[in-house]
Formats: sequence, structure tokens, C-alpha cells
Amino acid sequence: TQSTWGELRGRHCRVFCLCVCVCFCLSAFACLPMDAHRVHASPIITGLASSERPPLLESTDEPLAKEQVKAKPTRPAAFPKSKIKILLLDGVHQNAVDMFVKEGYQVETHLKISEADLIAKARDVHAIGVRSRSQINQRVLDAAERLLAVGCFCIGTDQTDLLAAQKRGVSVFNAPFSNTRSVAEMIIAEIICLARQLCDRSMELHRGKWNKLSKNCWELRGKVLGLVGYGHVGSQVSVLAESMGMQVIYYDTVSKLPLGNADPVDSLEELLKRADFVSLHVPLTPQTENMIGSAEIAQMKQGAYLLNASRGTVVDIPALASALRSGHLGGAAVDVFPSEPANNADGWTSELQGCPNTILTPHIGGSTEEAQGKIGVEVAAKIIKLINSGCTLGAVNFPNVDLPTKPNTHRLLNVHRNVPGVLRDINNILSQYNIVGQVLSTTEHVGYMIAEVESEDPEVSADVYTTLSGLPSNIRTRILY
Repeated sequence: TQSTWGELRGRHCRVFCLCVCVCFCLSAFACLPMDAHRVHASPIITGLASSERPPLLESTDEPLAKEQVKAKPTRPAAFPKSKIKILLLDGVHQNAVDMFVKEGYQVETHLKISEADLIAKARDVHAIGVRSRSQINQRVLDAAERLLAVGCFCIGTDQTDLLAAQKRGVSVFNAPFSNTRSVAEMIIAEIICLARQLCDRSMELHRGKWNKLSKNCWELRGKVLGLVGYGHVGSQVSVLAESMGMQVIYYDTVSKLPLGNADPVDSLEELLKRADFVSLHVPLTPQTENMIGSAEIAQMKQGAYLLNASRGTVVDIPALASALRSGHLGGAAVDVFPSEPANNADGWTSELQGCPNTILTPHIGGSTEEAQGKIGVEVAAKIIKLINSGCTLGAVNFPNVDLPTKPNTHRLLNVHRNVPGVLRDINNILSQYNIVGQVLSTTEHVGYMIAEVESEDPEVSADVYTTLSGLPSNIRTRILY
């Protein structure tokens, strides 16, 4: 036992001596200069007091050369959003205003504006938003030298000169989807009112006349609804009408997939002869102007009904008024007219006033809070994408082009006349650089290109801009970033 105890004491002494040696070595190491065992700080870090230096750098084991701390290249600066000016007219919904403000743009709104004032304000704006009142004609476009986009906060675009805008490199956007439900619901409501002569009975009571009758009043179940145009609105009317027991037929110049049990017909004449109710849902084109005149109305059934919520020039109004007064048609509902006032006012007149069982409304098919809110979001989003990335998807008068963004690039946008040799000229300029993305599309009159040039040199954008702008075919070149 005594010998064992002696061995343990010897071992403890040896361990104690070893610990003393280790502590001595560590103390000596701590006296060495900092650079011998700590990372070399970058120029940014060396400006900090030692207590402010990041702990990670203080405890790093391996030296890091100064070259390895080089800052990552950043994207060239974009045109300041705070300088983008948006002019919104005709009571465009607040949703659109909020979206533009959130992007940092300058937003100016006017409920009513004269053409002279519009021309004056258009000179330095980048986008104009209208509904159906203000007209963006050639005179306005000629004055709007900085204009990039026109937003039609509605379905139709006939308040804008689309070709003149296109030739000036201005994209025009609309909202083909957002108010379709509102229009479709109004059509269904009007069909019911016409079938039961509800508006005439209501007006009679307002005048103090009690006139209870059932003659020429009908249920909708089993009746034939003929839709002229089976697009966004027409197809929704089709679904709603079928749910009420109506048989739906439609005529369209383009083949469309029928919804539910709707049946296409081969001609407008066939539709007019078969339908109890005819509802028009066509765009304004040379082919649709006065497409329903005296001859077409004569082809409709005796006592049939005509509804128009598309465009005012689609129907010959005097011919319709004559058919209503003669009793050939049992009623009509008209929401659009060949000439519409620019502002709410008294004194409006039409041949349709006083016609029996005739519903007249002041172009309110899409005028619901829900529709206007969705339209504001839909059109504003398209304008924002154009301004921020050059995307023209959804433009009704312009090549539809988009290109995903890439880091460390210069994005250039070019609108040019669609003439032979223009692509060769553009590519001769761009071939001097590393092009990481390029897309180009054309219409009959103009072409539009988005290109991304990879370079850390901030002068590249200016060089390409100068050479592209100097091409004879150039309409507009824009450095996005």
C-alpha cells in the first residue's frame, strides 16, 4: 500500500509539471504580435476600434488576403422612381393610386380635364391612366414626349389612338378580365326586367298609375339567348343564363370553346332568327360598326329583345327605335351610345327615349366597386412592370415582350421602325458585348427589343444607348438600369 501511494504521488508531480509547461508556452504565444495569429482586416474593418470589430474576424484561424475581401459588383443604378410621373384621369380607382405611390412614383389625379389642360400636363408624364371619358388622341400623344404607357382602366380602348401610340413607342394596356362579372350580371338583370316589363311598371307607379298585367310577360326558363361574341363577357353571360334554365347559342368569328351546354351557330343570321333575346358582346372594329341595322333587326323574331353593352356604334339607333315603336321588338336594353357626354350632365337626348319597354343606362356595365377596384390593380400592375422591367405583356397595340432579369447586367430597351436591316444594325452594336439575354418582337410598324449586357463598367449603358439612338430606325431607346 505504501509503494502504491508513492507511485501516485510521482504521477501527480509529473502531471503538475506538464501543466506548468503548457501555461508557460501559451503565455509566450500571447506576447507575439497580433498579425502572427489573427486575420488581416479589410480596409473597412481596420477603421473600427478593436471593441467594434466583428467577433468572427477576431477568431478566424486562417489568414484572408485583402484581394479576397473585394466587394461584390452591384447592379447599375436605375432611373430614380421618384422622378416617374403618373397622370390619372376620370376617377381611376384608389387601388391604382396606392400601387403607384407605393412604387415611389409621383401621382397626379383629375376627375375632369379639358383637352388643352391634358395636352399641357402630358408633356412631362411617363404614364397616363384614363377610363372612358378622356380621349388620348394624336394631339395628346404628339405633346407627350416622355410618355411610355397609356392605361385604359376599362375593357375598351377606343378612347385611345392605338396606332399613333404604337408609332411613338407608347404601350397601351387595358383590363379585359376585371369587370366581366359586373357586365354579365347587369345583362342577366336586364333580361329579367325586359321579360317582365319591370321598368315600365315601375315608372307607371312613380307617375301614380296602377297597371297590373301579364300579357307579353315571360319566364326565362326555356327561352333562347343568342350571344353575338363569346369572349370574356359573353361566356360568363352564357354560364349565368344556363343556370336560370335558358338555352344558349352564340356566334363568334373566332372558334371558341363552349361552356356548359352552349352551342355555336354558323352565322349571325341563324342566331338572329332563333334567339328570343340577342345580347351583343363585340369589340369596336370596322366590321362591327352598325352590324345590327334595319336588315338584321328584321331577321329577329317578332317580339324578341335586343341588348347592347358592347360599343355604341354597333347598333343603328334610329333603326332600333323604329322597331321598338312598331312593336316588331318587344324591348331593348342599351348601355352604350354612338355619342356619349364627357361629363355627367343634363340635356342628353336619344331616339330611344320614350320607346316602350326600353332600358337606357349611361355606360355603367362595369361600374361596380368590385370591378373598378380590380381594374385599378390589373392595369396599374401592367404599367408598373413596363416602367420597372420593360415588360409589355398585355399591351393591346405593341409587341408583347418580357425577359427575366439577371444580376450584374445593364438592361436596354429599344423601340424601332420595323424596316429591313434593323436587326442586323442592332446586333452589330450588341456583338461587341457579352449579351446574357435578348428578345425582340415586331408588329407591322414597330419592333421592340429588350437586351441585357453583362458588364461591371457603368459606362457600357451609355455607350450602347448612344449608338442605338443614332440608328436611322430608332424611335426610342431607354436605359432601364
